[in-house]
Amino acid sequence: MCGIVGYTGHRKAYPVVLKGLKRLEYRGYDSSGVALLKDGQLNVYKKKGKVAELEEAMIGKDIDACIGIGHTRWATHGEPSDRNAHPHQSANGKYAMIHNGIIENYALIKQDLTNKGYTFTSDTDTEVLLNFIEDIQKNNNCSLEEAIRIALKRVTGAYCILIIEQDNPDTIIAARKGSPLVIGIGKGEHFLASDASPIIEYTKEVVYVNDYELAIVKPDELILKNLGNEKITPYITKLDMELAAIEKGGYDHFMIKEIFEQPSTIFDCLRGRLDAKEGYIKMSGVDDHIEQLVNANRILIIACGTSWHAGLAAEYIIEELCRIPVEVEYASEFRYRNPIIHKGDVIIAISQSGETADTIVALEKAKENGAFIFGVVNAVGSSIARISHAGAYTHAGPEIGVASTKAFTGQLAVLMMVALNIAKHKGSITTDRYSELLNELEQVPEKVAAILKDADQIKSIADKYKSATDFLFLGRGYNFPIALEGALKLKEISYIHAEGYPAAEMKHGPIALVDENLPVVFIATRDVYHEKIVSNMQEIKARKGKIISIITEGDTISPDLSNDYFSIPSTDELIAPILTVIPLQLLSYYVGIAKGVDVDKPRNLAKSVTVE
Repeated sequence: MCGIVGYTGHRKAYPVVLKGLKRLEYRGYDSSGVALLKDGQLNVYKKKGKVAELEEAMIGKDIDACIGIGHTRWATHGEPSDRNAHPHQSANGKYAMIHNGIIENYALIKQDLTNKGYTFTSDTDTEVLLNFIEDIQKNNNCSLEEAIRIALKRVTGAYCILIIEQDNPDTIIAARKGSPLVIGIGKGEHFLASDASPIIEYTKEVVYVNDYELAIVKPDELILKNLGNEKITPYITKLDMELAAIEKGGYDHFMIKEIFEQPSTIFDCLRGRLDAKEGYIKMSGVDDHIEQLVNANRILIIACGTSWHAGLAAEYIIEELCRIPVEVEYASEFRYRNPIIHKGDVIIAISQSGETADTIVALEKAKENGAFIFGVVNAVGSSIARISHAGAYTHAGPEIGVASTKAFTGQLAVLMMVALNIAKHKGSITTDRYSELLNELEQVPEKVAAILKDADQIKSIADKYKSATDFLFLGRGYNFPIALEGALKLKEISYIHAEGYPAAEMKHGPIALVDENLPVVFIATRDVYHEKIVSNMQEIKARKGKIISIITEGDTISPDLSNDYFSIPSTDELIAPILTVIPLQLLSYYVGIAKGVDVDKPRNLAKSVTVE
């Protein structure tokens, strides 16, 4: 949630902060704002709506400052409005703060401050935290840094905060717990942000701030401390990211750009790991910990949203290839249960951002109980990557569109390689079958490219069904999770109600919805379930439902049952989900476009869910 940016140095801060907010707008776009400090004058400007509305409102304002902080908001406490937008100022006007996260005990703190005579101009927990810091500073006659340290020991919840002080004209103080923060290191300047996308234009050297760390950032100095006031040596990392990766590159939207990037992103995911000709998969995160993985009592996969669907597909694949029992859990539920976890259990955590709050808390709980943690993430240096004992990056590159596309296929590719690697070491797969699947997986980028060449067919189907009010997505076996993912994508991007179901469960309820107005999307590729799914298609056709099918090239049966169909190249049924999801991504995109939705920033959604 929420994007934060900060700058202190020799440049004018406003253009740096504004550009950063535009690059972070996928994290939230309910409102935005900036605070600029020059010559002891602290000016705060904020506006409901997208960053473009803030930019327009800033015309003619005093923006000549070399230090500033900015925020783009996904609302938690308080509706989207000018007054609830960040930054917030303290009661005495000396401090301005931006915040990503939720302060859970804000109500008690607010009541105490109200009793002391404080008044509040917003409904946010952020303003409460800032005035709490002011009150501590005033009553203890201490520095702002010390007041922040005391306050953060007393609050519960998640936060990443940036604060500037009227009487300290070149310093930003930042702290984090549960919400990401990266600091870019330049020559006589520093950049702060929720992720690296606002930073890479200026520097490739960054420091990832850890939980319970506080950063004092000046143009020529970066000091890291823990909440016990002990200094920590910053660990500088080189960014492996190019500026072009976070720009549209001629596409109308990031979402369609990222869909069309999948032949190359899947290739990058496989590159250096899989060699079908030589007959091997090399993954250091697996190879270095193969004993824990091969001898796992069971595997628990923890994820949220689209990543949960990747985990569900992995359950089918791992159990088939490795013969290890697998359970797939929503992290948001797992963290509040009292799950039975033993030493010898393996937890696979899947997250595009590596910052999903529920997943992080679930991992910490599992780790305390002796489980081995394996992370599958896209964002290098993220919290989940650091928590995990081992893992594998998907190498999908920055994903700016809120709806996950290329990260999902990267997750499927990684999880397939992990399963094959474990199966080979365990001896639960024959040499011939192993070689066959390596060859099939290596061909995936080429086959995805072939699907994308026919994207206009999906556009025509989308135009035909754009006015539908409901959709049903059905699949069996390995393609059941893809039915769920297809329904989720359509909901996210077009605001059309959609449900994903196992095709065999259709008769246990959803068939009651079928009439001549209901489009039913079948994932009907040629596999061991094909005859069964054809029977399901006949049942829908008999009830006059509109059938859209994703089929295998050469299938002569499914087209006769379908009102519309799209063919994909033939592949092994274990690999098929990486291909069958592509036309469903395109369908959601083109339906959203036809309905006039901002597909990169669908309402009420944010890219990275860093709060509950």
